[in-house]
Amino acid sequence: MKTTILTIAIAVSTLFGISQSTYAATGSTQQVTQLSDVSNISEIEVHGNVQVYLSEGATNQVKVYNNYYSENALVQDENGVLRITSYSPEKLVVWVTANQLAKLSAYDNAEIKSFGKLSTIDLDVKLFNKASAKLDMDAFTASISLDDLAKANLTGKITNGTIQFTPASTLNTNGLDAAHLVKTVKLHRFGHPHPTEFASL
Repeated sequence: MKTTILTIAIAVSTLFGISQSTYAATGSTQQVTQLSDVSNISEIEVHGNVQVYLSEGATNQVKVYNNYYSENALVQDENGVLRITSYSPEKLVVWVTANQLAKLSAYDNAEIKSFGKLSTIDLDVKLFNKASAKLDMDAFTASISLDDLAKANLTGKITNGTIQFTPASTLNTNGLDAAHLVKTVKLHRFGHPHPTEFASL
């Protein structure tokens, strides 16, 4: 198997302490770069061809599962906002652990997947373009917005939820248990949104 090499450049590198380790797979190697000393991550913004695995933990940390140093990718932590961008043909894979996440937004072809239960008091998720999210949540309040051709697969339990989506977007809430949920179809050009309320069974 040929070694796949994808690298990223870190903007504001003085914010991060960087430790690197390499592990061997059968016939290939891949470099894992862990960014330490990450500030409290309250918001994540993802652009481009990126796959983010998101988990909850006591310590905020970011791990990049690719080799380093390219001009077309960026991981930046600033004032609690983690921005991840890559427009390489090869997908950039990042694992983020956060303990106070409140906002999540994804653009282009970005993919967001929760790893384990994502517990939060208030979570705001916005998906644009062809971005997708697969989230297993345990939240008191959740606000989800899908634009363009975005996709969302939502499972878990929320107490109060609002979901806005376009007719072209894809939404799956079959595995979502919500005490109070309002779904709104966005009809930007043809009329006003029509909200529909759903109570838990």
